[in-house]
Amino acid sequence: MMPTARPRRRAEKAKREGKAPTTQAGEFVKEEMHDLKRGKRNVTSRKQAIAIGLSKARRAEVKLPGRARKANRKGSRDDQ
Repeated sequence: MMPTARPRRRAEKAKREGKAPTTQAGEFVKEEMHDLKRGKRNVTSRKQAIAIGLSKARRAEVKLPGRARKANRKGSRDDQ
């Protein structure tokens, strides 16, 4: 689902003001949290709402750092 115009406009305004990319993406996350509270989407948790908001921000070309990755537990062990 593409982001709506309201958070996109707010994110563009934040970008013009020189705000950090995470602040710009915060508008999309805020919209998803609002939708979660109102029951608009089939989101079951806050983490899910945050992930969807960040995904929408990436689609709106907000320059965010890459997704976090889990450390490979097997590779991080010392060979004994």
